[in-house]
Amino acid sequence: MTIESRLPNPAQLIPELGQIGGALFKATGNGSIPATTISLVQLRAGQIVGSTYLTVLHAGNLRKAGETEQRLTAVASWPDAPFFTDAERIALALVEAVLTANPSGERVSDELYARASEHYDDTALATLIMAIGQVCFFLPLALIGKPLPGVAPTEQWRS
Repeated sequence: MTIESRLPNPAQLIPELGQIGGALFKATGNGSIPATTISLVQLRAGQIVGSTYLTVLHAGNLRKAGETEQRLTAVASWPDAPFFTDAERIALALVEAVLTANPSGERVSDELYARASEHYDDTALATLIMAIGQVCFFLPLALIGKPLPGVAPTEQWRS
């Protein structure tokens, strides 16, 4: 049985996708937030929505950046894990707040925003917001198109 994605390469179907992805990558790579923090946030997003593709992708990016297996494994249970800085914890709390419904109120409370503002200046906070938006932009593609996890970008899509 051959496993393949549901879609052919979306960048071939919609060429502008490469420009959009490139612009998002450039915007989040402005240096105001460590690339590790961005990848931790994006890994957590993949976990929350149950996307093996995104989870494998961002865990792989973190491994390439030299992250430990302890930190990678602990992202799923970050609130009680001792491996994260306060700034990383706030970033993880923000992505969880954005992607998890809160039946008793708004997703991102004033308190959470105030705590984030203590760790990130306006540029860094806007960059963090864009990093969450970047992974959210690709969530439907990952969940609906089902690219193959751990496979090179040129081979992960149906021919």
